[in-house]
Amino acid sequence: MKFLDHLEEWIIASLMGAATLVVFVAVVHRYLSGLPIPVVQDWLIQVNTSWAQELCIYMFVWMAKFGAAYGVRTGIHVGIDVLINRLDTPWRNKFIVFGLLAGATFTAIVGTLGANFVWHMAHTDQTSSDLEVPMWLVYLAVPLGSYLMCFRFIQVAVHFIRTGELPKHDHGHVEGLEDEIAAAKGGAA
Repeated sequence: MKFLDHLEEWIIASLMGAATLVVFVAVVHRYLSGLPIPVVQDWLIQVNTSWAQELCIYMFVWMAKFGAAYGVRTGIHVGIDVLINRLDTPWRNKFIVFGLLAGATFTAIVGTLGANFVWHMAHTDQTSSDLEVPMWLVYLAVPLGSYLMCFRFIQVAVHFIRTGELPKHDHGHVEGLEDEIAAAKGGAA
């Protein structure tokens, strides 16, 4: 499971970093190509960065789909649970499990419909307008991200049934900080 967790985080971070870099390069290119520097301006105008916006849109779609699954796993999705928390424990637990399984069912349906769409899209010659990549590769984010999110809903539901605990995101927690503090105290003593 740790491999999948790290792969998910690596994909999200890589897409975020790459999108940031692509946008930065496109903005700098646009700015510099407007400057009246004869040789530089002529060369920059010949460099085509029209694909940058389309690439960033596709990267953000993939990032959002995998980020939603990450949100389920870590408990960072916003939820309105005022009524649920007022219920006595047996009813509260039943509603929580129902909600998690409903989320798993919904994302499984979206994933299956998305896979069917991608399957049919793969049998066409449709490509994106600027990048000219097959559109089925772009839409593959829907079934992959939805099935991963479905898996995460089931994972959280099983963990909740076993332990009674839901994942809670601690905004003040920095992973690995405790180890660094312990090492610093051990080295100072």
